Amino acid sequence: MRLVEVAKEYGAKAGYLIDYASEVKDEWFNGVETIGVSSGASVPEILVTDLLEELARRGYSDVETVTATEESLLFAIPPELRKDLRAAGK
Repeated sequence: MRLVEVAKEYGAKAGYLIDYASEVKDEWFNGVETIGVSSGASVPEILVTDLLEELARRGYSDVETVTATEESLLFAIPPELRKDLRAAGK
């Protein structure tokens, strides 16, 4: 929800929080020329891809990737899982 709030703070006329491309509504596109898509770091890439495919189906196929910042944060595997991996010989 925070991404929707930030988009509106920076000038977006509307913003919608969805989990799946199938949740997109026809009325959202009335008078719309440009669409921005953003997602949190934990969102599986397939969900973003599915949404971009849905937008392309609706005539919004010209995609420009904008990178505001590069993430370099790595998460360590929890100790319990590391122990299990070692035990499994991986």
